[in-house]
Amino acid sequence: MGVTAGKDGLLYKRLKEVIDEKKNLQDPLIEVLREAQDIFGFLPIEVQEFVASELGLPIAEVYGVVTFYNFFSMVPQGKHIINVCTGTACYVKGADRIIKMMEEELGVKLGETTKDNLFTLSSVRCVGACSLAPVFVIGEDTYGRVDSRTKLVAILDKYRQ
Repeated sequence: MGVTAGKDGLLYKRLKEVIDEKKNLQDPLIEVLREAQDIFGFLPIEVQEFVASELGLPIAEVYGVVTFYNFFSMVPQGKHIINVCTGTACYVKGADRIIKMMEEELGVKLGETTKDNLFTLSSVRCVGACSLAPVFVIGEDTYGRVDSRTKLVAILDKYRQ
């Protein structure tokens, strides 16, 4: 683990409590990782090693789960996660334009977080709102048919405040 003092020490203590509470579940790994990500904000390799050690699992198994599921992240995420749908309907209706406008407006590429840690730009295969294509989601808010930079900036400005 390497971190035993300060704020990180308290975070590891909380994680240890979660692991102790959940380790007797039939398959606790995903639930423990979900809680670990809630505690730390992301899952760096040190946290994965701690989880593996505490659950008696090989680090490769923990790492495999973290890298398989897209809701886990090994890098810090922004306060607001922007998921642009790239499913068929959204792709055909211009998801690539939305991504390009987002990248230009935020100054990041897909998969990156803004320098102020306010936004992380990501993509997902489908959000189930095909009739609104192209669609993106910020937190729990869904936006569709955004066809201009002006509309996009107005939406992002709501989250910048």
